[in-house]
Amino acid sequence: MKRILLVCLGIFSLATYGQVKQEIFESFKLQERRDVSYYFPEDYSEEKQYALIVVLDAEYLFDITVANSKLYSRHGRMPEAIVVGVHQSENDLRWDDCDFDQTSGLPTEKGAAFYEFLGMELIPYLETSYSIAPFKMFIGYDITGNFGNYFLFKNKSLFSSYVIVSPVLATEMESRLPSRFSDLNQEIFYNLIVEKDKSEDRQRILQLNSALSSISKETFHYFFDEYDEADHLSIATYGISKAFDNVFKAFRPISPKEYKTEILTSDEPVFDYLTARYETIENLLGYKKPTELNDIMAIYAGSLKKDDFESLKPLSELCKDEFPDTMMGFYFEGEYYEELGEPKKAFKAFEKAFQLDEIDFLTKDMALEKIDALKADFGY
Repeated sequence: MKRILLVCLGIFSLATYGQVKQEIFESFKLQERRDVSYYFPEDYSEEKQYALIVVLDAEYLFDITVANSKLYSRHGRMPEAIVVGVHQSENDLRWDDCDFDQTSGLPTEKGAAFYEFLGMELIPYLETSYSIAPFKMFIGYDITGNFGNYFLFKNKSLFSSYVIVSPVLATEMESRLPSRFSDLNQEIFYNLIVEKDKSEDRQRILQLNSALSSISKETFHYFFDEYDEADHLSIATYGISKAFDNVFKAFRPISPKEYKTEILTSDEPVFDYLTARYETIENLLGYKKPTELNDIMAIYAGSLKKDDFESLKPLSELCKDEFPDTMMGFYFEGEYYEELGEPKKAFKAFEKAFQLDEIDFLTKDMALEKIDALKADFGY
């Protein structure tokens, strides 16, 4: 595929900006050239995989999306993402790209070509050129928001997550979407975001919300957010950040509230909570997240609080794998053997911990205290 470089708006190496560039993409499907913007995290590496966020109406939504992506990923609330934005404001291209037949509700000829441009040219180009994770998100607004729905009607949806802001619904979309979600066997996050102001499509959107809210499937994750103070222009700013909160909730570090209300109140082993949480992240987002120190410390504290010392052993093995240069794994192992009544194994584990790096609140002095106490009690 022939592509012509228009201009680099970066490529910025400053950590605060990441890398942003704009290109002209020559499309065979559209038989025309299109302006496309890209954002890459500043520490982009082929060794990692990145979520992909596809944004229509790039003139309005690209910068908002990039800002949210940078903020959330920098604070561990979502995986790092590559954002691609398709520009559509010139000559009102958005209406040609995303128009639909008023009778059938299907994309027009130009809309079908635009659909193929996204699904068969732009996204495959990114997948072959960069390290893209399975998780892909679509973001669109009014007519471009409705357009994203068409990707749900393939055998397998191209996107795992949809952020549909104040859509101009195609004919019968309020009945077709619920039927499709009922049949679709795929993990899908679907965010429907609207303002409280009256609009031509408001009643149909509320009808769609009612139908989608009644669907009970483990694989269907539906969120409806309505904003009293927003109008049709400001709704995108309100809605995109909330959608990120909805979709990436499982990705966040364990919070104090989660620790108190879910870990401490559960009857299951504490370590099982951590395992299930990270399996959920991988299954839903297609992303294998390294275990965060915050989460390990939450599980450690929960194990001690609930006298669940059996959880210390698998936790120690996890720490040896993911934090091999620190004392954490062997220190937790020492405490496990202490509680098990095996002082000789505990002594050896604390000795090994003492030789490694300190981390968080775990210090060499703490390991030494354990060693001295075992010496005093058992004469090692």
